[in-house]
Amino acid sequence: MFFVATCLLFDKNNKLLMYLRDDNPAISYPNCWDLFGGIVEEGETPEQALVREVQEELGIILTQFTKFSEYDCLTDKARPNKKFVFYAHIDAVPGQLVLREGQHLTSIHLSERYQYKFANILGEIIDDFTERNPEDGKSGSPKY
Repeated sequence: MFFVATCLLFDKNNKLLMYLRDDNPAISYPNCWDLFGGIVEEGETPEQALVREVQEELGIILTQFTKFSEYDCLTDKARPNKKFVFYAHIDAVPGQLVLREGQHLTSIHLSERYQYKFANILGEIIDDFTERNPEDGKSGSPKY
């Protein structure tokens, strides 16, 4: 089993930032929507991996984020993993950011999540976040 740090990253309009994975059959979940983050490397904490991955993917350094939950993902198409899920807010919108990985960057209100095909169990994670924060599903704004 490997470990993944991922983030429900909200833009300055309180919309969830996400990106469309490459349309490459050699990767897991090609052409699906994904959250920012990635694999925790040996010697890293999930928090360190999250900061590193977001910097690699968006060119920004997360300084404030909150742990949301952990998920054992045992049905992954690639291989089983444990996801450490965080949430954070940045003072930017997609047009102000440069996506360094994937095909397309966008942001949505949490209530729009069913219009997108998410990689792995990320749709379930967004549902859990919305369920635990019912007002967020309407406005997209996380409670800190």
